[in-house]
Amino acid sequence: MSKEMVNFKDLKALGLPDSQARRVIREAKNVLVSRGLGFYNGKRVGLVPVSVVSEILGISFPEDKKQGEK
Repeated sequence: MSKEMVNFKDLKALGLPDSQARRVIREAKNVLVSRGLGFYNGKRVGLVPVSVVSEILGISFPEDKKQGEK
């Protein structure tokens, strides 16, 4: 995934069920708050870094193909 940030819809597009996608976003926000990034403590914040989601899920995200690549 070429994005640096992901949201609920991105996780659903990868095949996660609704509840699991929401739970991963919530857990990522908790991790970021525990690391001192209080911005993520907001209720309406729905974007989290891909790196934190990768840590939680234990997987690396697939890279999107760039234009011109086959």
